Amino acid sequence: MMGPFRRIRRYLAEPAFALALWVGIAPATAQVNVEGAGSTFVAPIIDKWAADYGRQTGVTITYQSVGSGAGIEKIKAGEVDFGASDKPLDPSELARLGLCQFPVVIGGVVPVVNLPGVAPGKIKFSGTLLAEIFMGKVKRWDDPAIHAINADLNLPALPITVVHRSDGSGTTYNWVDYLAKTNADWRKTVGVGLTVNWPTGIAGNGNAGVASAVQQTRGALGYVEYAYALQNRLAYGQIANAHELFVSPNADSFQAAAETVDWRRLIQSQLPPLYSCTRSREIGRAAPPL
Repeated sequence: MMGPFRRIRRYLAEPAFALALWVGIAPATAQVNVEGAGSTFVAPIIDKWAADYGRQTGVTITYQSVGSGAGIEKIKAGEVDFGASDKPLDPSELARLGLCQFPVVIGGVVPVVNLPGVAPGKIKFSGTLLAEIFMGKVKRWDDPAIHAINADLNLPALPITVVHRSDGSGTTYNWVDYLAKTNADWRKTVGVGLTVNWPTGIAGNGNAGVASAVQQTRGALGYVEYAYALQNRLAYGQIANAHELFVSPNADSFQAAAETVDWRRLIQSQLPPLYSCTRSREIGRAAPPL
């Protein structure tokens, strides 16, 4: 997850200096406020960091969880001090706007379902199958294509309700980027972006909105950042990686995915360093593809 930043010297150096004064000498006399906006993917951890940092320093960090697309627009317009996006900005755009970006957190995107009797981590998908479902070609949970890789599950004879994002979303960008890499029809007809022209389904705003819609809709299938699946006690699925292995999403497997990035080589190849890397599908055997 990447964050484009403006005025970075002021807002990364100033709070650290203030901390030394407040702890060692006396309380600050002026309130420091830092405003950010963007990715709902990263909102849970930013909220926690902001609360912890505020208790220690008195600095107020306000973060608007409005989606990567809106966060990018707000930082471009100078409306916030930092923006967060799961889709890295390209070099020319960063240079034109006077922004820099760097990674702040690693997480994963998982499919989530509302199916009776299906526990978290039990249902399996391939990238091709997910694309077929999200294009409306596979319409029911008892379809033979789903049963073929879930023979141990007693899946119900229910229609599938696809749930996707309504807002410009970095989570969507990573999801559809993966579908495009695994399904040629998706790549040709739907494509990749913060938003796409969804062939089917209902929409939710933010990761929280998708999670809520899945919770409320029997037979639903959506995609969210892993923490939202845990927070909302949703049944999440496994996705086959490039080695055709099904790996459970968790902190260890996300770490395994992160370790496949050669940051030294990547940074040396980017002048100035952009810290830009999207990992979907091209990962190790012990990692999920998203």
